[in-house]
Amino acid sequence: MSNLEGAPVEASDVRGRVAELHAIREQVRRGPSDRATEAQKAKGKLTARERIDLLLDPGSFNEVEPLRRHRATGFGLEAKKPYTDGVITGWGTVEGRTVFVYAHDFRIFGGALGEAHATKIHKIMDKAIAAGAPLVSLNDGAGARIQEGVSALAGYGGIFQRNTRASGVIPQISVMLGPCAGGAAYSPALTDFVFMVRETSQMFITGPDVVQAVTGEKVTQNGLGGADVHAETSGVAHFAYDDEETCLEEVRFLLSMLPQNNRENPPVAESQDPADRLGEALLDLVPADGNRPYDMRKVIEELVDDGEFLEVHERWATNILCTLARLDGQVVGIVANQPQSLAGVLDIEASEKAARFIQMCDAFNIPIVTLLDVPGFLPGVDQEHGGIIRHGAKLLYAYCNATVPRISVILRKAYGGAYIVMDSQSIGADLTYAWPTNEIAVMGAEGAANVIFRKQIAEADDPEAMRARMVKEYKSELMHPYYAAERGLVDDVIDPVETRQVLIRSLAMLAAKHADLPSRKHGNPPQ
Repeated sequence: MSNLEGAPVEASDVRGRVAELHAIREQVRRGPSDRATEAQKAKGKLTARERIDLLLDPGSFNEVEPLRRHRATGFGLEAKKPYTDGVITGWGTVEGRTVFVYAHDFRIFGGALGEAHATKIHKIMDKAIAAGAPLVSLNDGAGARIQEGVSALAGYGGIFQRNTRASGVIPQISVMLGPCAGGAAYSPALTDFVFMVRETSQMFITGPDVVQAVTGEKVTQNGLGGADVHAETSGVAHFAYDDEETCLEEVRFLLSMLPQNNRENPPVAESQDPADRLGEALLDLVPADGNRPYDMRKVIEELVDDGEFLEVHERWATNILCTLARLDGQVVGIVANQPQSLAGVLDIEASEKAARFIQMCDAFNIPIVTLLDVPGFLPGVDQEHGGIIRHGAKLLYAYCNATVPRISVILRKAYGGAYIVMDSQSIGADLTYAWPTNEIAVMGAEGAANVIFRKQIAEADDPEAMRARMVKEYKSELMHPYYAAERGLVDDVIDPVETRQVLIRSLAMLAAKHADLPSRKHGNPPQ
């Protein structure tokens, strides 16, 4: 046996060096100190390696650059050069499919990002893009490493650039398991999905102290940027959970429904739920009276395989539902109005929520099923001044730009511009179906009658009786269930109980759909 220079090396020397390697690896695995680990546990948080073990299949993790150390000097850094430099990077598998991951180790420099730390993240992001596999970041860091100055800030720039380059190419998932402040918060915002854990994770650009100094407002970290705030109010977080274990299990479930990259289709799972199953319960779930609310989630449960779906942004913009589910084993994205919340109207937040979800589905080859029961856009000064035109156009743009299979089902109301925007046939839906309870019109019968027959109503001896007669006449002539079908605006009026069968057959027909957009660098969507 010889070394690189050709000089002989004793076997005992090799064994000694191997033993030294294993000792270093054990040191890396254990982390900086037991005291640091205890401090992490005292906060109710897992260590970075425990999190990776929960995310990935057992024994599948392959670490990259575990022995990396920073090269910075000054401010005491030269005396403290721990292995990994505060971030663990590598790849493993989730249900047998490759996934890349990086995890901040809060026990080392508070997980703060320095030059070496950033370089490790850049490398693993580049590998994920090159390999065409999802990237999951387990975030638990205190922001930029102040001691390294502008080098740390440049490191964030490299991450943001790669987030953008990977957008729509590979799934990117950010899991917030601790603090994320300042510019660091922009990386999760650039990714496809953001998960948060209550009480232990926060995201904000400026912290509570700065907010109080500038505005005088007193607020806690969780009150400013906790999981519930971002899941319910800001819409920054797609999912929020009570503990890390549940959160990471749900990340695994989400990954099981996504393709590895934009060149693949989502994985198909064998379904035990019969494709020809009838949905008799649907006849009782949806009232014929368009003014009566119901829970659209119950409709989705009845349609999809085994009643199982993953709702995205469950607690934000609750007047519209965005879910991932399976029909006969094939992953679909479902966009549905929710009559239980604001009667299912479209507003600014609902438009943004659905538009982003549609873009994600289209980027990763997930067919889109739209369930309509929409009375229109929400009226009001706040909505108009807030830019409902601009935000509603985002939803319209997302649908018009999507090339994946698109199927719409009109359950009850579909009025005005909201009907057009919610993937009507006129904006490119591949197939449009309607239940016999559908009402497709420019507006509700009462409003239409008041406009069209204003003069007759005003001149009548009994205006209310005349209004009721005109409403009935308008409904019978222009809002009957077959009006749109007679004019080719829907492909068929179907029995509600057969909706699952119809959707599955339609998706099978559209499986080979190919549609090209015009040649261009990119569109200019409304912002």
